[in-house]
Amino acid sequence: MPPTRAEDEDAQFGFANIPFGVVSTDDDQTPQIATRLFGHVFKLPTLIRKGLLGSLEEETRSALLKHRQVRELLQTVLRRHQDDDVAPCAIATTRVTYHLPVTVGDFSDFSCSEDHVLNAGEAVTGVRQLPPGFPYFPVGYGGRCSSIVPPGTSIQRPLGQFRASEGVMFGASHAVDFELEMACIIGRPSSLGKPININDADEHIFGFVLLNDWSARDIQGLEMNPLGPFNGKSFGTSISPWIITADALEPFRVSGRIKEELPAPYLRSKRNTNHYAVQLNAEIEVHGARSMVCQSRCEWLYWSVSDMVAHHTINGCPLNAGDILATGTVSGNEVGSHGCLLEITKGGKEPLDLSKGVRRTYLEDGDVVRLTGWAGTPGTGEYVGFGLCYGQLRG
Repeated sequence: MPPTRAEDEDAQFGFANIPFGVVSTDDDQTPQIATRLFGHVFKLPTLIRKGLLGSLEEETRSALLKHRQVRELLQTVLRRHQDDDVAPCAIATTRVTYHLPVTVGDFSDFSCSEDHVLNAGEAVTGVRQLPPGFPYFPVGYGGRCSSIVPPGTSIQRPLGQFRASEGVMFGASHAVDFELEMACIIGRPSSLGKPININDADEHIFGFVLLNDWSARDIQGLEMNPLGPFNGKSFGTSISPWIITADALEPFRVSGRIKEELPAPYLRSKRNTNHYAVQLNAEIEVHGARSMVCQSRCEWLYWSVSDMVAHHTINGCPLNAGDILATGTVSGNEVGSHGCLLEITKGGKEPLDLSKGVRRTYLEDGDVVRLTGWAGTPGTGEYVGFGLCYGQLRG
């Protein structure tokens, strides 16, 4: 089960984690780079001013992505978190406001889950069939970074055009959905015209966040043919507050699904552990009552993050520090493992029963979507969590 109490979430941020985020406080409203240890946040500029991080200089959010060794330095310093010189730097998580953990350059969203595309296709068309390109490469589209928001930001129900019984209508979407995703943050940029070799992809990935790509299924449905998602997707994307470094997730590498088609040479990795054993859960909260609606796992993905990086750049398109590449909805093939309402309700045809007699086909105003994710086992030294990615739909 996902953490429901503050102390449960605190356990995900032990010494094995040491993430990076951006926070402010009531007494200092300037957003600053920070890390988290259990129930406390430590601002890096404060640690630097006190001389606790040696010669490290204050960094911008994007520049920090080039310094993966900072995590190791912080682990050393924070092991003295109860010492007189470090303890005064600790800020309770209840006192901080979270901001975007990175200055986002670009945002690309992929479709890496075979189960998702089969489930979603069946919900929309009645046919369980893969898109033509899916067996050969991770299908993706260019999203909007201007509407990526930190957790807790309300999402406005979007206006747009969609099909109705009267024909094509304009108005507020009637089919707002969530998508349970994980995303990587690019730390090392690439150059125009120079693809990233799949075996070097890990060197370009700084870390990971949870991501909810809010979707208006009715608006999306009208615009998908022939060019793909646009207004149905770009109105809001929520991410979790902490970048969990690639180094923190390294112990949780696993192999993924066997490819049904032999990939093109640029998608053939020498490494067979390009996936991560990460548990992902989604809850819908209605009037304070939470209901678990999905339990899924990242290792179920057909295409890996390394595949996304290699495919994104194979045509010469460069990646910049701060770019976000998302996996698309992470789903399984069993009831309870579907990562969006489109799949769960079969396109709105089979309502979902939530707690206290509430039913949903799609989200209603006031509903809160909560995404959680973690790797490892609670109570052990290797337990790493992402924190809470959540947002409320408003009318």
